[in-house]
Amino acid sequence: MSEHLKQALLDRDSLVGTWLTVGHPAVAELQAELGFDFAVVDAEHAPTSVETVAEMARAVDAADGPTEPLVRVADDDPARIKRALDTGVSGVVVPMVETVAQARDVVEAARYPPEGVRGVAGTRASSYGLDLDDHFERANDEVVVVVQIETAAGVENARAIADVDGVDALFVGPADLSASLDAFGDVDAIDTEISAVLEAGHAADTAVGTIAFEADEVARWADAGFDFQAVGTDADYLARGGQDALDAYADATESADGRNAGTDRREDPR
Repeated sequence: MSEHLKQALLDRDSLVGTWLTVGHPAVAELQAELGFDFAVVDAEHAPTSVETVAEMARAVDAADGPTEPLVRVADDDPARIKRALDTGVSGVVVPMVETVAQARDVVEAARYPPEGVRGVAGTRASSYGLDLDDHFERANDEVVVVVQIETAAGVENARAIADVDGVDALFVGPADLSASLDAFGDVDAIDTEISAVLEAGHAADTAVGTIAFEADEVARWADAGFDFQAVGTDADYLARGGQDALDAYADATESADGRNAGTDRREDPR
């Protein structure tokens, strides 16, 4: 854990990250070697155990460069948040935050007493207890808390949520937000709600981020004023790379078949 990512979010610096769903340390390490500012280990929708989160965090930390690991927990359960932070990641991304009370509970779960309710133990976050005292003193100031705005209620309360002390950033989840508004996959249909979250966050001087999968989406969200983006997932990169390879082979063999057919005709003695 360090103060770099936390401060960058507080300063609303332009940040770029990646989303990790495959659950293998080698994938996490490779992505971190590329130089992303942050990498989110998905423990909500991916079948990622706490043990895997710890291995992914080690892999990101082992890579050269500035990448800091975050964990998207399954929900706002304080036990899940505590266990994720104990792996030594820089912070948590919490889905489906809809109210001020919920946001305050999330912040408390991520902080040690007297500011929060996070339990104290000698874990990887504190070098297994070797620097527990120092870790305890620093952790509340360094931990990153990102809350996802993914429902109509979350949009309605976005300004108040952004004002909660300890909420470092809002994160718009386009898929869930569009689904909750009965417009799944139609981002244009929820442009008003997305703009409302951006305005709410920035009115509170709170960073706002989202995820993009296509180059035009990246440009769209940058133009809209998002402070940071996750620009795809590891599974998406694998799928795209595999598809590009298949397409390249199909194009090459089609061209080769055409050339060979022409050669065969010229050599036909008839």
